[in-house]
Amino acid sequence: MNGKLNFSTTPTPLKIHSGSPHFRAEALRFLRGLKRNNDREWFEARRAVYERELKQPMLAILEAITQAMIDFAPGHVRPAQKSLMRIYRDTRFSADKSPYKTQVAAWWTHNALSKTSGAGYYFHLSSTEFTIAAGVYMPPPEQLLAIRNHLLTHHEELRKLLDGKKLRRVMELHEPLALTRPPKGFPAAHPALDLIRWRQWGVTAILPAEAALEPDMLGAIVSRFRLAAPLVDFLNGPLLSSSTPAKRVLFPLP
Repeated sequence: MNGKLNFSTTPTPLKIHSGSPHFRAEALRFLRGLKRNNDREWFEARRAVYERELKQPMLAILEAITQAMIDFAPGHVRPAQKSLMRIYRDTRFSADKSPYKTQVAAWWTHNALSKTSGAGYYFHLSSTEFTIAAGVYMPPPEQLLAIRNHLLTHHEELRKLLDGKKLRRVMELHEPLALTRPPKGFPAAHPALDLIRWRQWGVTAILPAEAALEPDMLGAIVSRFRLAAPLVDFLNGPLLSSSTPAKRVLFPLP
């Protein structure tokens, strides 16, 4: 992509074509080596390779994706550096002290929810897979409650979105990590109970890592993000509608 995004205007959405930025085989070789040698000495000796084959292509890819998202996810448009996730692991509370993640990743949160995440768009590249996802994952308690409250009266809309034929042809339901019992305060006989018991809602596509080397990798990401946009908007709806945490209440059966 030529030039930088101008976030003060609304440019024409990017047209995905064969000359769009993508990774080279050297990127996968670096990630395979990092997986075997996850230490600072190995990484620092190859930092130039990381910058050239992973970080710089990643930023170009993120700019191109964000340019396209202006058309269907304007609330998620942000500079590439803000979407790029750090490759450095937070090891403070982990028994695994490996200093680096073995993947490069990006997350587009909604700008109004940037400090608390909410629902958004995600992709990562590791040495073994190229993953594209959209939804809300591991939300904090107040967001989890807000979405569950919303589902009491809007569950049919979510079912329709999750069952969309075009979306389900290219993405699968993300593991919902469901509770075994109804959350406290929610009726056990409610028709939305199966959805309410979930702790995350989203869709995922897992492709071979080599798919990220293809010139049309941007099309693979953008087309899926576009199809998942109504789902992301639905999940963010109750989070954006109130600036205060949802209150836990008991709900009568319909």
